[in-house]
Amino acid sequence: MLSVGLTGGIGSGKSEVARRLAGHGAVVVDADQIAREVVAPGTRGLDAVVREFGRQVLRPDGSLDRERLGEIVFADPAKRERLNGIVHPLVGRRAQELFEAAPEDSVVVHDVPLLTENNLASRYDVVVVVDASVDTQVERLARFRGMSEEQARARISAQATREQRLAIADVVIDNDGSPEELDEQVRKLWEDLERRAGRG
Repeated sequence: MLSVGLTGGIGSGKSEVARRLAGHGAVVVDADQIAREVVAPGTRGLDAVVREFGRQVLRPDGSLDRERLGEIVFADPAKRERLNGIVHPLVGRRAQELFEAAPEDSVVVHDVPLLTENNLASRYDVVVVVDASVDTQVERLARFRGMSEEQARARISAQATREQRLAIADVVIDNDGSPEELDEQVRKLWEDLERRAGRG
């Protein structure tokens, strides 16, 4: 089994790369999706978040108001650290369960936004970084998530720098171009991953 760590800054297009890899046959373990699952209503994770941050982070229906919580923790590194201390161990355990459940000859792609920030590169056989310029990230965050330029740049600056991510990369996907260019890079990446997994 080949374990691949996939990361990239917010707005880099990492999820698009994950979706294309899944289309080629990769087993994708999505940390963001798991992070939502572990704080769903009725979970111990959500109970712990509410104990730490108060009921102000809940929507009227009892689900987590991720935007409200995001505003709180992005403005305060200590609070972000406390949130990570609750969520990351839960995500890590669930991701490991999904990895262990994959077929033996799988290429398992772990879609991990904070791989660089949490020093996780050594956990994977291959680290793939999806790279895009800050201007491209800002433009995508405005277009797809409705963020102002100021909000977008604040989110970007709260993450690792491009240089820090590129320093841990075994493979870099340049996503400043067209969807067709991305398709071609992912196709070549998949061939490389299959070779590394002994399937090529």
